Amino acid sequence: MPENPEICPKGKCGRPRVRRCVELNEPPGCYAPVCPNRKANIEMVTLYPEEIAVLKLVDLQGLSQEDASGVLGVSRKTAWRDLHEARYKVADALTNGKMIKVSCCPHTDGGVQPHGCGMQTRDV
Repeated sequence: MPENPEICPKGKCGRPRVRRCVELNEPPGCYAPVCPNRKANIEMVTLYPEEIAVLKLVDLQGLSQEDASGVLGVSRKTAWRDLHEARYKVADALTNGKMIKVSCCPHTDGGVQPHGCGMQTRDV
């Protein structure tokens, strides 16, 4: 069975993501290079809300990874993994001219928390 790169990034299908609800102050969007000689079909990387949240806490607000994991209510390892993935995706997009798409939570429908999700929304 071929692996779907959207479901299995880098061809690795490990344990699925833990359901987390993260509230961002701004709605998701896309950021793309603006260059007149760019081709029409630009490659894209997708950042998830939890990756943006930990990137904001650590790189913009100066929190340690341990403090950021406490704010987000996840383990240090999970926060580190999200931070590592976010930094990798941003570096890839900047150096290779890719579009950055900010995704809605993959566990919700259109960015709305499902009824009975059982997760607490956290302001980040």
